[in-house]
Amino acid sequence: MAKAKAKSSGKWVGGKRTIAVNRKARYNYFIEEDFEAGIILTGTEVKSLRAGEANITDAYAEAKMGEIFLINAYIKEYAMGNRFNHEARRPRKLLMKRREIGKIAAAIQRKGKTLIPLSLYFNEKNKVKVKVGLASGKKGHDKRATEKERDWNREKGRLMKENR
Repeated sequence: MAKAKAKSSGKWVGGKRTIAVNRKARYNYFIEEDFEAGIILTGTEVKSLRAGEANITDAYAEAKMGEIFLINAYIKEYAMGNRFNHEARRPRKLLMKRREIGKIAAAIQRKGKTLIPLSLYFNEKNKVKVKVGLASGKKGHDKRATEKERDWNREKGRLMKENR
């Protein structure tokens, strides 16, 4: 009898399998610098991520006592988990180098920046990684300018395609 195939989550691109992407991040924020970080997870969280059950749209990261935590990231409870199942929105510690943590903490405190998760993925070694971006918020007119530029580029592509 053939084994049932597990539900595949995300696309494999360059040795990475994407689990979740924060598409609103680049619309709502100017991303100045991005970092890759590991994340401390429990077993049921990893199983849930393999099934593609995660959402990082409302999440953010904050620095506390020399460590960085991912706050409000949603990882669905594992369906086959027992009483040791995880909480869906618990704070999760990010693993980064001390120098990067110091740089990020200083930027958050001094310049009023925010640390936003951009994507959650499995790397080529099958470890869960988070790409976080050091961001500053956009105002309403900045968002409109971004939309206008995106629309113009789309229209320009259409015109170029017609003129071939």
